[in-house]
Amino acid sequence: MYGKAFAPEYQGALTTLSVNSSLTDVLAAGAEQLRAAEEAGEHGEAARSGLAVAEAHRRLGQVREADRAWKASYRAARDAGDLAAMAWALWSGGTLARQRGAFPLARRLLGLAAELGEHGGDIVVRGYSLAGLAETGRIQGDYQAVARLHEQLLAEARRRGEARHTVWALEGIAQIHRNSGSYDTAFALFEEAAEIAAGAEDRRGHAWALRGLADIVSVRDGDTERALALLSEAEETCRAMKLSGALAYNHKMRGNVLYRAGRYPEARALYEQALAEFRAMREPRGEALSRLGLAKSLARLGRDRAETAAELDDLAGVLERIGLRHAREMVSRAQVELGVETAGDTSSGTVGHAAAAGVTR
Repeated sequence: MYGKAFAPEYQGALTTLSVNSSLTDVLAAGAEQLRAAEEAGEHGEAARSGLAVAEAHRRLGQVREADRAWKASYRAARDAGDLAAMAWALWSGGTLARQRGAFPLARRLLGLAAELGEHGGDIVVRGYSLAGLAETGRIQGDYQAVARLHEQLLAEARRRGEARHTVWALEGIAQIHRNSGSYDTAFALFEEAAEIAAGAEDRRGHAWALRGLADIVSVRDGDTERALALLSEAEETCRAMKLSGALAYNHKMRGNVLYRAGRYPEARALYEQALAEFRAMREPRGEALSRLGLAKSLARLGRDRAETAAELDDLAGVLERIGLRHAREMVSRAQVELGVETAGDTSSGTVGHAAAAGVTR
């Protein structure tokens, strides 16, 4: 039903690159082709190769370079009069904005990308841009608003037999169910995503699916060793492909698994590692979630209650400013769990099934 996964963001002379190509290889090939296109005055090719450069920088956590690259790709596409290429550049910029925690900007850029993709007749970039909007809403915890869009995009991807997008949609829907406490449904969806990704040779999608399965195995079944084994398998892919962001989230999840198992010193070390990784790539959401896990671990290891309360209160403010509703609720649950609620905290009454669990992706 599904063919081999492909990477539509690798365009022009770079279509020979695989979805599983190492990001350092993508960056080298993209930069070389970009130089050649600019020297030849080929704006369209410069836009396409620049897109690959932007995406490689973004996935490597190189925010400044990614920001420059997607904007240069957009300018080249505009000079070429190529609406689809302009849409792809905006998609890259919107995805970067979401990664940086700039959610209003992400929605604006992704919305423009979807419109340009439709006008330019490129259904793939339109689909990717709508998926970006859906993922932005999901990450912010606005599940009711984006669940239907996830389902719509899943149906479209299945219809076209597009494995990579099917895997993405399945994982997004699974995450919504997981964060809502429907663990069995989430597990089945992550399992299907892993199976499709493996069959389509989508190693990135497979690594994310394994991470989702590890989370469920840990929080639902309490099977720490199986969860850690799944994360180790996913980590091999992250390292092979140089997926800096995915690797940092893998380490944070390993911290979650160890924390749930009561292995607090090990959890602390993993949260510290993930925190350093997220800070290096200036990823505010991952940084905040790692800080939360670290604060909880330190509290279990005897940290002063007043220090824990201050840390969680500061985190609550950070997450409010970023606009991460579900993560903000996690802080409230942590305050209840550790007995350090602040007087002004009123959101801790909405404690769901996942009281001691961490947000994943």
